[in-house]
Amino acid sequence: MSSHRLSMLSKDQQPADVPPQFSDLHCFTETNGVITTTMFDIPGYRVVRVLGAVYGLTVRSRNWAAGLTMVLKSIAGGELRWFTDMLYSARNDAISRIVSEAQARGGNAIIAMRFESGELSGFAQVCAYGTAAIVEKIDDSVETAPQLAHKSG
Repeated sequence: MSSHRLSMLSKDQQPADVPPQFSDLHCFTETNGVITTTMFDIPGYRVVRVLGAVYGLTVRSRNWAAGLTMVLKSIAGGELRWFTDMLYSARNDAISRIVSEAQARGGNAIIAMRFESGELSGFAQVCAYGTAAIVEKIDDSVETAPQLAHKSG
């Protein structure tokens, strides 16, 4: 769904829950209340304390049968879906690890988060890194970040 359409939804409407197998929207990781952003700030919030650089790493291998299938598919062209899914999964694992590291330091946000990926002796490696921080809301006109909203029930 486009960001324009999302902004047009009223507060009581929610976008449809689309299962990953029917969508390219695979990049979701539960952040346990930690805001993760690639921006250098969070609008409506101020950084109370910087806790330092944090990172999360994962290294993945592919099984030989999937590798052989993908080599054959690459001859015909098109997306190598198994590899795409593997990289989504690796990025989500890296985010989970960076969030755990930020939480261990007492942080509730990771700002300037970035990804780095590459090949390491035939294996795929992904690193997520950023700055762990403690943030607090300073502008009541800005909606509370969903990660910081208290869940009732």
